[in-house]
Amino acid sequence: MKYTVKKSILGFENIQELEITQIDEMFATMKDVNNKDIAFTIVNPYLLREYSFDVSKSVEVLLNIKEDSNISVYNIVVIKTPLEDSCINFLAPIIINNDTNELAQEVLSSKDHPDFGMAESIKSFR
Repeated sequence: MKYTVKKSILGFENIQELEITQIDEMFATMKDVNNKDIAFTIVNPYLLREYSFDVSKSVEVLLNIKEDSNISVYNIVVIKTPLEDSCINFLAPIIINNDTNELAQEVLSSKDHPDFGMAESIKSFR
């Protein structure tokens, strides 16, 4: 499925449209529609840990999020070798409004979310 980027992915400000392909219940890939060389592995954080945050008002407005909107949240995984050394960024979730096919990256404060890391090892969630 293709999604319009309403608030850019950190470091990838030129990406305007992403395609997300589910790998399994936990993982998916997110690829730049205009540059197939840019791709991210993303993970459903709720299958790994307790994960809760407030979506900023600006992202709510950008994504046209309503009380009954169908929302998904993913986190970017940095793949390393060996795979167990890969890490997840829980401080910059990708928020998707599945009703409008739009997404944005929210940047959370580590002060407000001390339990979330920017590079948490995937092996700690076995």
